[in-house]
Amino acid sequence: MFSKLTSILQHAVEAGEAARGLAPSLPLQEDFVYHWKAITHYYIETSDDKAPVTDTNIPSHLEQMLDILVQEENERESGETGPCMEYLLHHKILETLYTLGKADCPPGMKQQVLLFYTKLLGRIRQPLLPHVNVHRPVQKLIRLCGEVLATPTENEEIQFLCIVCAKLKQDPYLVNFFLENKSKSLTSRGTPSIISEDDPKGRDPTSADTSQCHQPQEPPAAAGVRHTELEDEAPHQMEDLSASLDDLSVTSLPEASVVRSNQDYNLVNSLLNLTRSPDGRIAVKACEGLMLLVSLPEPAAAKSLAQSTCLCELLTGRLTSLYKALPQSVDPLDIETVEAINWGLDSYSHKEDTSAFPGKRALISFLSWFDYCDQLIKEAQKTAAVALAKAIHERFFVGVMEPQLMQTSEMGILTSTALLHRIVRQVTSDVLLQEMVVFILGEQREPETLSEISRHPLRHRLIEHCDHISDEISIMTLRLFEHLLHKPNEHILHNLVLRNLGERNYTENRPLCPEDKDAVENGLIAGAVDLEEDPLFTDIPPDNTLPSQEWISSPHTSPDHPKNDGKTEVHKTVNSFLCLVPDEAKSSYHVEGTGYDTYLRDAHRQFRDYCAICLRWEWPGAPKPLEKCDLDAAFFEGHFLKVLFDRMGRILDQPYDVNLQVTSVLSRLSLFPHPHTHEYLLDPYVNLASGCRSLFSVIVRVVGDLMVRIQRIQDFTPKLLLVRKRLLGLEPEGPIVDHITLLEGVIVLEEFCKELAAIAFVKYHASATP
Repeated sequence: MFSKLTSILQHAVEAGEAARGLAPSLPLQEDFVYHWKAITHYYIETSDDKAPVTDTNIPSHLEQMLDILVQEENERESGETGPCMEYLLHHKILETLYTLGKADCPPGMKQQVLLFYTKLLGRIRQPLLPHVNVHRPVQKLIRLCGEVLATPTENEEIQFLCIVCAKLKQDPYLVNFFLENKSKSLTSRGTPSIISEDDPKGRDPTSADTSQCHQPQEPPAAAGVRHTELEDEAPHQMEDLSASLDDLSVTSLPEASVVRSNQDYNLVNSLLNLTRSPDGRIAVKACEGLMLLVSLPEPAAAKSLAQSTCLCELLTGRLTSLYKALPQSVDPLDIETVEAINWGLDSYSHKEDTSAFPGKRALISFLSWFDYCDQLIKEAQKTAAVALAKAIHERFFVGVMEPQLMQTSEMGILTSTALLHRIVRQVTSDVLLQEMVVFILGEQREPETLSEISRHPLRHRLIEHCDHISDEISIMTLRLFEHLLHKPNEHILHNLVLRNLGERNYTENRPLCPEDKDAVENGLIAGAVDLEEDPLFTDIPPDNTLPSQEWISSPHTSPDHPKNDGKTEVHKTVNSFLCLVPDEAKSSYHVEGTGYDTYLRDAHRQFRDYCAICLRWEWPGAPKPLEKCDLDAAFFEGHFLKVLFDRMGRILDQPYDVNLQVTSVLSRLSLFPHPHTHEYLLDPYVNLASGCRSLFSVIVRVVGDLMVRIQRIQDFTPKLLLVRKRLLGLEPEGPIVDHITLLEGVIVLEEFCKELAAIAFVKYHASATP
């Protein structure tokens, strides 16, 4: 080994001597050549190849060479290459150092070479990577990184890889130097099989031979490459040295189980290997490097990353293994309340955690890795982002999560739904969110029919779970849909609601009957509140206004239902909701701070947020004209609204927590600034077609039932007030009150009607603001 290195380096010394005769000597160049000759002489003169490199002067000489190169650059005009840098490029010093590092001779030399490359690329300002005698050895050195995990050089390897990534981020075009010629790789060696982390046999990927590296097609000369002149001037000795270096057979360390799907994009492959490092800091740095690479705008790099590396397998494989490592039954409350996850700060000590619970370490690891996948896709070039998100959809959502969500075990359903809810809350990437939405709801956009509601099995199952025999499962699934409705994705509301309201066939195109006309005749409904000068809106800043919409004022005009001014109409709508619950069933006016106006500020803020989200979806400003609607088609409100309306109809017989969640979802739907959802959910005067129901009509039926049941309960009003005060914490818990479920249901009903009234008023206020 050592004798062969000696002969090669003897050639290098002779080449250096010959080159010195080609140009006048300069002080810096003399020093530079001196330090390089000192390194090469070590190999010629020393026979002991066992002594560690730290016992030699090699590290000092390399550091001096770097200092000289930096000094030379500082003394010259920007972008001008000095004689020392010319010497380094001309004599292929980086190639020689790569060979010495690969041989790790003397022991520890690989570490010194990695440090030299890292500092050279980091400290020199002029672009070095376009030079063939830089990017070629850099490419070769990249392939040495990550081959063996937990080696002493891991820290230097990740620093080197990250500085290369940083340079590519500065000039993305340079990535083309690091996309190797796949055809040569495939003709010279077979493509090794790809075994992902979630392989059923648990085997690690095999490594391909990494002793050779192929030159990519060179970019145009405009990139500023000067290597042609240098190679033309190079003496024959340098050509001999280059050939000798390429032919040198070096016994390398045994390889780890590394990812080499092929040799197209070794920078990615090396980083992928280091993400598996047992040292968390190394793994995080490798993830950061991958984040830089996926964001490069070069289409060829994005395509290679998606198709020719194991990045998709790594992301989905690790998600799968971390998900499967979770305990079978994690408390949903723990999943809900575990602290915010940031993938780069995944450090957790069970001993130091006073709020630890079984499986917390595994849960944080899973959520942390999901966060990394989400952020990676968010930063990625579009082609790469779509490929990565689709891989997660197919291999993780469908392959792993769906069977868990479709099971029949109540504990399994609860845990898997809580985990889905958590990642729905957590996702921020539009591309990954789209894949998640399609996974949950399917791609269907045409109107639903009752016979086809199970067309997308998971959607059907989750909506059914909103009305599950287990209240816990119902609440968790309703919370999932509530957070889904917060997400900035148009398909969510369209798939769940809008596709069934497009033809407005819930309406009957006929004049209002006399009774209806009497109810909405000029003047306010008895007992209504005066909204003329609502104090809550006097302190809202002028810039806090909302986009104007034409459709807010209701009811809609017809020949027998002339449209009055908007203020009168909103009074009627608001008071329709406020007066739904009879006075004997109201209790809020007995408790300070629980009036209708308390909902107005929340409604204003929430509606503003929804308007900001929906602005880009180009929804119509007014309902589809009735003359253009197919009113004769059978109306079906859709599976989602059917279940919500059914549950709303049972509000007097359901647990308090279930009622809170059902009304919360319905109020979210009412906030959307679409004319059809507004009409269907917030217009008390819409002419419903036969057999159709709206949110208002469902509440009217509940109130009718309540009026009958009130008569059978002795001391109804005092009991109702006691229950309200207990819910607010104003009264201590005491003996169980009879009919507690009904009384709590009445309180939720009253509050929900006030909330709907506030939403209706805020929508009018938004449209009326200039």
